[in-house]
Amino acid sequence: MAQHNAFYAQSGGVTAVINASACGVIEACRRHSDQIGKVYAGHNGIIGALTEDLIDVSQESDEAIAALRHTPAGAFGSCRYKLKDIETHRAQYERLIEVFKAHDIRYFFYNGGGDSADTCLKVSQLSEKLGYPLTAIHVPKTVDNDLPITDNSPGFGSVAKYIATSTLEASLDIASMCATSTKVFVLEVMGRHAGWIAAAGALAGQKEGDAPHLVIFPEIAFDRAAVMARVEESVHKYGYCVIVVSEGARYEDGTFLADSGNTDAFGHRQLGGVAPTLAGMVKQDLGYKYHWAVADYLQRAARHLASKTDVDQAYAVGEKAVELALAGDNAKMPAIKRTGDAPYAWTVEAAPLAEVANREKFMPRDFIREDGFGITEDCRRYLSPLIQGEDFPPFENGLPKVAKLAKHRAERKLPEFKI
Repeated sequence: MAQHNAFYAQSGGVTAVINASACGVIEACRRHSDQIGKVYAGHNGIIGALTEDLIDVSQESDEAIAALRHTPAGAFGSCRYKLKDIETHRAQYERLIEVFKAHDIRYFFYNGGGDSADTCLKVSQLSEKLGYPLTAIHVPKTVDNDLPITDNSPGFGSVAKYIATSTLEASLDIASMCATSTKVFVLEVMGRHAGWIAAAGALAGQKEGDAPHLVIFPEIAFDRAAVMARVEESVHKYGYCVIVVSEGARYEDGTFLADSGNTDAFGHRQLGGVAPTLAGMVKQDLGYKYHWAVADYLQRAARHLASKTDVDQAYAVGEKAVELALAGDNAKMPAIKRTGDAPYAWTVEAAPLAEVANREKFMPRDFIREDGFGITEDCRRYLSPLIQGEDFPPFENGLPKVAKLAKHRAERKLPEFKI
């Protein structure tokens, strides 16, 4: 088989383990050097391909690539940039193919969520139409855990571990001070449409009365009176109340509690802070002293507390992506399949991108307690294995040691392209 080059890029919000997937892709490509020559990484995601801003990964040392496994965020730069439909923005897709032709790129690995799966599928379809032999594989990633088919999404397990840990630790703080100080603590977590991360906060509670006392999901319509009644009940029974709320909490009519009125580059509504909104309701309706926190980037960057299960799975899907590409499995995504709960077991299989792109996996109703404020045992059984194990990064001078890449640029061969 002739040797050709590969392109890898990261897309969307990054995670604590997306670089572990990059490590899996790159190391697998190096093991197959008879078929894959150079690996080029797009600087700032798909924008790097459009502008021919390519990082020549072949010039990075084995040690630097191995260090990606314990480095958070996007080592090559990510972006929120969604390619539009092929019909009206054909020039962008044709530009991608031109860049790939110029650099003999025949393998396309796109590491991201649902929007990235859509881009990967479109690139695959256009390469077919234009007669350019390109194998496109989507490498799954999203902290929201909302990709279909795959049992869970790489990146989620580590966020789940961080949020469950933070909920536990903060609840001990509130419990120790509630007699004379704060009565209510609100933790806002990510999750625009799906409440998986909020659900993970419930893992902190093991028995009746343990925090969190309320979990507020996007899948359950927000009822202010019911929520305030539950807060009041919790304070009376336990002395305090801990709430984990998803940023996507919404009213019956679909309006977000904290809609800022703006949209991001993917067309998603920008959410303006549900924690202070909810805390303000507590103050207004009940008069309790409160504190609130927004986990924000901390939850998705916390590689020091990553789930070993998550790290292993992130690496495995990157590795599997290369295997699928070399086997000629075009327009596919390596998906995690759970094969056992006790003990937890999993494998990675190919899923068609047409069944992944632009689809979201929400919390099933039987994972949410009947009252809508917590998780069921089925949900706990699903979530618990995903936060198991520790995979601490090496430390240097008291801080985590991260990968330091040279990021040598490939020589440009085409005219400049405006995006």
